[in-house]
Amino acid sequence: MAQAKHIRELKAWEAELMDMISADGEALSVLVETMRENPELDQRWISIGETHLQQGLMALRRAVARPDVF
Repeated sequence: MAQAKHIRELKAWEAELMDMISADGEALSVLVETMRENPELDQRWISIGETHLQQGLMALRRAVARPDVF
């Protein structure tokens, strides 16, 4: 049986951290796209780096949000 998801309201400082994480994520996305445009770079490693950056940003978001679900 699925449990209802509980979404808590973030405190002001938590929301500020989430905004900072999102802004850094947008900047990193621009970096990755810029690198993708250069065919001389190893695209496989760019993909690996992109995935690790996405995982790291998600971990930071979860550290702030502290979800109570898997």
